[in-house]
Amino acid sequence: MRAERALQHRAMKRRFKRRMELNRKRSLMWRLRARQRWHERWHRHHAQFKHSVGARLIAVFVSLAVLGGLILYGAQEGQVGAWTAGALLLLVIGLAFGAIRRMLRPLRALAAGVEAFGRGELDHRIRYFHRDELGDLAHRFNQMAADIQAMLDGKRALLLAMSHELRSPLTRARLHAELIEDGDSKQGLLKELAEMRDLIQALLESERLGGGHSALQLRDCDLAALVRDSVGEEVALRIEPGLPLLRLDPMRIQLLLRNLVGNALRHNDAAQGPVLVSLSRAGQGVRLAVRDHGPGVPPEALSQLGEPFYRPDAARSRNEGGVGLGLSLCKLVAVAHGSRLELRNADPGFEAALTLG
Repeated sequence: MRAERALQHRAMKRRFKRRMELNRKRSLMWRLRARQRWHERWHRHHAQFKHSVGARLIAVFVSLAVLGGLILYGAQEGQVGAWTAGALLLLVIGLAFGAIRRMLRPLRALAAGVEAFGRGELDHRIRYFHRDELGDLAHRFNQMAADIQAMLDGKRALLLAMSHELRSPLTRARLHAELIEDGDSKQGLLKELAEMRDLIQALLESERLGGGHSALQLRDCDLAALVRDSVGEEVALRIEPGLPLLRLDPMRIQLLLRNLVGNALRHNDAAQGPVLVSLSRAGQGVRLAVRDHGPGVPPEALSQLGEPFYRPDAARSRNEGGVGLGLSLCKLVAVAHGSRLELRNADPGFEAALTLG
């Protein structure tokens, strides 16, 4: 009987030990899981705080309030002198200002990027410093610029292909028109075909110059000699002696001169004076200006001059043969050479100028 009770007692002790061991293992597993969940939650909140401008701003303001309160409390209790408290407050405010300024630094990069996009510099990319809300905004801006640039490149390629394909049927149409019996109809048809040819050539050149500086074939060029060879006797020249050689694309500069001088001759009032082409030294470069003595353009139209197909007086310009692409081409040539076409009323007349260098 006693032996049986001893066996039962040892069995109960073994079961108790196994239960205790099981409880200890369960407790250990629970603590490990709890610690793991706490670490995951901490890392998640830390990442949210790190990637949130609002949370970091709140932390800065809370820190500023706590430190400011402690400094004021110390000053009231006499533990800190008034001057020391003032200096500490200024130091805390300065640190908070520096932290906020550093935090909002991406906004300045965003503003510069938006201005560059507005100027048409779609290859500009915004640098972002953190993967927070501002970094995400900068990334979306860059993606938008890349998409727009790809769309414009596709449109440019399509327009180039269409313009190129239109030249062959236009040439055949002109040959057929030459076979028509002489008369007003023939002259009118040839004139219309010539305008279409000029328009297609202008479109082709515009799209080629859309590539900017890379579209140019640069070489050392004597701009004064180029101007003398490009303009007719009806144009007055004022060329400063001793001008330096410039790295230019002579064909594109001739195109620019042809358009500017052609515009000036169309609108010039010979009674007031001849069309004047001048070259003068401007720093390390040369300033090229073409001026007429006509009525000029309305002041409200100046800001739109140089836009494709824009004419201040559409009906008059069409009768005079303009298609509204001449100044736009000149603007593209100037930009491709790293310059800017300046258009202004010269009182009397109108002046177009750019600085090459």
